[in-house]
Amino acid sequence: MKKLAILALLALELAVCGCGNSTPQNSTTTTAGGSWEALLSGGKGAASELNFVATFTVTDTTGANNQPLNINGFSFFNAGACFANGVGASTETGSATLNTSGTNAVTGTLSFTVVSVTPAGNTLSLTGNLTGTSNGTTTTTGTLSSGVVSGTWTLSGGQGDASCAGQQGTFIMCQGANTCTVP
Repeated sequence: MKKLAILALLALELAVCGCGNSTPQNSTTTTAGGSWEALLSGGKGAASELNFVATFTVTDTTGANNQPLNINGFSFFNAGACFANGVGASTETGSATLNTSGTNAVTGTLSFTVVSVTPAGNTLSLTGNLTGTSNGTTTTTGTLSSGVVSGTWTLSGGQGDASCAGQQGTFIMCQGANTCTVP
């Protein structure tokens, strides 16, 4: 009976110790890149014309959050009183989290900030939820396709025009040249 009790305790110990050592279900790494077009809704005056295109890459490793965007291109479609176009007219930063499921569905978040240099001091901030598809596996890095981000934007600063401050609205940002809709 004593031997049976020792064996039962040993089996229980092995079962408990094994709980913390399992491989995570979500172990696919996804990279996103290319051109993304942002269409903003809302705002008044010059703030209603802030649609833009950005080119960036980001790789989200398993379990990592808010990976920085490597932004290598940016331009407003309708630059005006709040922002100017051209090299050095603004600085752009951002980050993303890409969570890839076992079925290669990608969800996460993306934030993107544009700070004007000309005129100095205006800040456009976008924050949204990201969806798309990855072609990765647990042993290969996937590439995001059909990426869509939808969320909210705010504009602060007030330089160049009174409508460059206190504005807000919604946006949709689409990966690639295809027109997209909010999922």
